[in-house]
Amino acid sequence: MIKTDMQLKKDIEQELSWDPKINAAQIGVSVDKGVVSLLGTVDTYAEKSAAEEATKRVSGVRTVAQDLTVKLVGDHKHTDSEIAGATQNALKWDVFVPNAVTAKVHDGSVTLEGEVPWNYQREAAARSVGYLTGVVAVNNRITLKPKTSAAEVKERVQAALQRQATADIGAVHVETSGGRVTLTGHASSWHTIQDAADAAWAAPGVTDVANEMTVSSTV
Repeated sequence: MIKTDMQLKKDIEQELSWDPKINAAQIGVSVDKGVVSLLGTVDTYAEKSAAEEATKRVSGVRTVAQDLTVKLVGDHKHTDSEIAGATQNALKWDVFVPNAVTAKVHDGSVTLEGEVPWNYQREAAARSVGYLTGVVAVNNRITLKPKTSAAEVKERVQAALQRQATADIGAVHVETSGGRVTLTGHASSWHTIQDAADAAWAAPGVTDVANEMTVSSTV
């Protein structure tokens, strides 16, 4: 069933209210032909991420444009020096983050830099600091080292998609250029799109994934 914008807006608002990590009263939702905009303020960067994830869980959402501002109050406020210390510890103690990853903090915004072999290491670094008190943004500038040829990358991505196949994964098209993978096609949900991207990122030699798949209710 194709939802109207009004029904989709209602479903998103209910999903935001349902998630205990989110203060839905501070977030405004607008929908235009399946394109969702989130407006307002949140108390933490982690809540900002949770709001986007909750929105993508709702069937019928095609695109999410997030314009949420992190406004720290009370115990959430910390100096850059305090955040830098917490960031260093978080990166050091995360088993998936290599020593090559470095960070700098300015006005509560954390910038991650360095070079790692795998995307899961890059994501782990961002995740480890994204839940720290006082952080208002995470800029992930960590780069990946290419390892294999474009042909090998494409073959391994396609094999991974077949192994991890969901109902409509056959609609995914894979193109490669060096270590860059481009995914196109249609899927019935954000979940399938994310599964395809995760499978691509897990292939050795992948340095970038351009996920251009779209959600379609007709898949």
